[in-house]
Amino acid sequence: MTATGPALDLVALVRELVRRPTVSGDADAQRDVLGTLTEVLRERAPHLQVTQGRDRDHPWTLLRTPADPGRRQLLLACHVDTVPAADPAAWQRAPFDGDLDGGRVWGRGGSDMKAGVVAAAAALAAADPGTPVALLLTSDEEIGSRGAAAAAAAVAELPVGAVVVPEATGNRVVLGHKGALWLAVRTAGRAAHGSTPERGHNAVLDLAALLARAAGVLPFRTDPFLGMETWNPGVVAGGTVPNVVPDRAEVVVDMRTVADGGDLLAWWRAQPEVADVEVRVDLPPVGTPADDPWVASLPAPVLPTPATYFTDASVLVQVVRGAPIVVWGPGTPAVMHAVDEYVELAEVEQAAAAFTEVVSRWNGG
Repeated sequence: MTATGPALDLVALVRELVRRPTVSGDADAQRDVLGTLTEVLRERAPHLQVTQGRDRDHPWTLLRTPADPGRRQLLLACHVDTVPAADPAAWQRAPFDGDLDGGRVWGRGGSDMKAGVVAAAAALAAADPGTPVALLLTSDEEIGSRGAAAAAAAVAELPVGAVVVPEATGNRVVLGHKGALWLAVRTAGRAAHGSTPERGHNAVLDLAALLARAAGVLPFRTDPFLGMETWNPGVVAGGTVPNVVPDRAEVVVDMRTVADGGDLLAWWRAQPEVADVEVRVDLPPVGTPADDPWVASLPAPVLPTPATYFTDASVLVQVVRGAPIVVWGPGTPAVMHAVDEYVELAEVEQAAAAFTEVVSRWNGG
């Protein structure tokens, strides 16, 4: 028996999703899109079983076929949030219009990753009810995979056999990526009048000295596949007004890791200028062996290099008990988070067909 509802209109659904702003942190908007996708899929495959997360701030939805729950599940894992469309005036097309032109759908989220959501949904809608396949839809991936973290306990209850994360890879299979360790590092000083700085202690100068030193001595590691760890002091703040010596300063550092981040965290905490370190994001790296039999069976080329970004795979790898995970989906990595983001419709169609093929071959033994 197969799904008997109307076929999924890939183009229309991509455009509809792009038109729906789902910026990270907007739980209501993301929840509404999760509901829309559930309705679309249940219309075409009414047999699907639905589990909805109860986390108010980070919603998620899990849809799966009614196959024997003891069989290994093929899990398709997608997020519905996007980064903001900063400076809409700089876009050639309005970022949330979902314009269709030149074989592309234009707008924020086209490549990252609403096209992947649609391709995965199409594969689930077409799946035989007896095939053990599930679709996880998460929120707030862009700010640390918070929706996936909220759903992790539910995923851990499933006997997952393999995972596809349909992020934008140009429909090529990617075997992993670095982890992410985001730290808010703070320095503390003593306030004084700006005309008598000797009476105070400048927290901004402490932070500047710390960052200058960190560039050369952070204990970075290297992995043969993932490469060398990196850091980016992405947000710096300190002081209140020019004529007051600042008594506090903060930098939010984004480090991409190839192993456990404990050594890096310990380094920051040990520095003499540091008053406090807050862990904002701590996600492990992901890597699947190229010779994994399931990976070898996939109908797409396998890239020899990792993804440059992190994905919900960093959460899922902790709960799927060694199941192979790949990042593989439609979209152009170079336009992710960029002005005039788009997705090639041909890639969406190709991905939907490839995912449907992989699902049809999955036996979950």
